[in-house]
Amino acid sequence: MDKIWSLPPVSLLSLTEVEDRRPATVVTTPPAFELVGKKIQIPVTSVLEVREATRQHWDALLALSQPSEVIYAVGGGLAFDAAKYLAVKQGLPLVGIPTALSVDAIFAWSSAIREEGCVRYIETKTADLLIVDLEFIASAPPHLRAAGICDLLSIATGCSDWRLADLRGQNPPSMTYHAAIEKIAHSILEATIDCAPSAGKGDPQGLKQLLDCLALETQLLNQIGHARPEEGSEHYFAYLAENYVGKGRSHAELVCPGILLMAALQGQDVAILRQAMRQCHVPLNSLDPNVIQVVLRELPEYVRRHALPYGIAHEITEEKIKQLDLAQILG
Repeated sequence: MDKIWSLPPVSLLSLTEVEDRRPATVVTTPPAFELVGKKIQIPVTSVLEVREATRQHWDALLALSQPSEVIYAVGGGLAFDAAKYLAVKQGLPLVGIPTALSVDAIFAWSSAIREEGCVRYIETKTADLLIVDLEFIASAPPHLRAAGICDLLSIATGCSDWRLADLRGQNPPSMTYHAAIEKIAHSILEATIDCAPSAGKGDPQGLKQLLDCLALETQLLNQIGHARPEEGSEHYFAYLAENYVGKGRSHAELVCPGILLMAALQGQDVAILRQAMRQCHVPLNSLDPNVIQVVLRELPEYVRRHALPYGIAHEITEEKIKQLDLAQILG
């Protein structure tokens, strides 16, 4: 690793205070900009609606954009990832306005793209400014408002995978296990669980603590140069499940069931994780049990085919699947 990324600067202010005279390209997902556009004052040259996370689609959006001096990302992870890509391609500054705390991508320097049924991260950039209106975020739909808790609760399963890989001798030198890093990650996990009730209710202090946890988690990964403490088999489950359920499911709707299932396979008590998810109104039963069974059976071959870092997903067997009580685990 030859570079340690830093977080984007964050301005905590009301959207009604946002004023920018630079001609702007807005990258968004409907209906995010319909709500934000009524509050901010910027001269918009084009509004690009993101539908999928592929280079082909983003390049098509790039061709539709009109000349501008700045790019605004408005929405969640999909909008931010596409906006980061377009900002790099056009050499323009990027301002991000999240409409909910739904993912950690608002802080990240990479963009997630879908290739051959899996997720791959490509280097793009961080936002040059992140504008966070906690009161506006509090008004987001409950199932999205604090759904970014999924990228923090996954510390429980990600760290367990990281330790398992170390035990099996499967961590490459660039991902060497460090107990001190896991301890830091678990401190962030504890702070996340602590704020789940208030963040889920839309309390500004709870949302601010959740925002802080997302920032701390992202910078921790930046410091060590990889995502092992936070991303493991629970995300792999989500990547594969997306191929079966298609578009339209939130990141948390796929990752949170993955966390509970992988935690159960790892022998962890899932009750406190499930409670935090419920407090943040993340749907846990939107996946068909038959789809879950198919995904679990396919997962060991899937992670090997895509060369994903070693975890409990590599060791799933039919016997282990039969021992899972899906109704009890997912509640």
